[in-house]
Amino acid sequence: MGGIEFLKGHGTQNDFVLLPDAAGRLDLTAERVAALCDRQRGLGADGVLRVVRAKAIGEESAGEWFMDYRNADGSIAEMCGNGTRVFARYLVDAGLESDGEFVIGTRAGDRPVVVHPDRSVTVQMGPAAITGTSVTMVAGQAFSGVAVNVGNPHLVSVTDTDIAGLDLRDQPDFDHDVFPTGVNLEFVNVLGEGALRMRVHERGVGETRACGTGTVAAVAASLHLAGKDTGESTVDIPGGQVSVTISRGDSTLSGPAEIVARGEIDEAWWAAAGSPL
Repeated sequence: MGGIEFLKGHGTQNDFVLLPDAAGRLDLTAERVAALCDRQRGLGADGVLRVVRAKAIGEESAGEWFMDYRNADGSIAEMCGNGTRVFARYLVDAGLESDGEFVIGTRAGDRPVVVHPDRSVTVQMGPAAITGTSVTMVAGQAFSGVAVNVGNPHLVSVTDTDIAGLDLRDQPDFDHDVFPTGVNLEFVNVLGEGALRMRVHERGVGETRACGTGTVAAVAASLHLAGKDTGESTVDIPGGQVSVTISRGDSTLSGPAEIVARGEIDEAWWAAAGSPL
């Protein structure tokens, strides 16, 4: 056919367009990313994962492959836990890495991963650092939250309000002085010992059906509020369930990773992407 190779995948229904680009030759502009992620005029996704060799784009990593992650609005992001699982699954399926443990480079640093025989993936997410507190507003209702850095910024509101009833279609308000580059906003109900339910409004995307770094932040914040700094929990999100472990100075995220489809992007569409409608 002739075109630009792509794959479509998801981790607990947090969905991505993958662009294999080992040599880093694609001109991946913000406009093209936004067009690709648009669910009417493009392929539709919460973000784009460019699969590129770290050395091809001048990134330092102990691993060969770098996850160049972009949000749906075209902005560059530091890290994506669900995206890392899908990225790792692709590398193994494509024969670029072997089953088991290897390292993926990200803007938040190297992330060791383990691809299991069933193709679920465990990601070593690094530290989940508690950085303070702040407040967000949803439809005029204030939610106090714990600020957590998981390589990217989060504000986690653990609440008794049933999160199923929250309207997260619009961007909730937050303190731009505390989060000058934006923030991922998690709303969490405690279901029981070691079990949480979460919804998330992702920076640069909107509400998504899952957020990997957000689930890590949610567990870290709930432990912090309970006076603990280690522990583990399942997290139910609209797209499924993941497992998170928090230890001193590190965290892990385990969950499914699915490759749904592959094909080619029309070169004429790619050339025109981002032009005014």
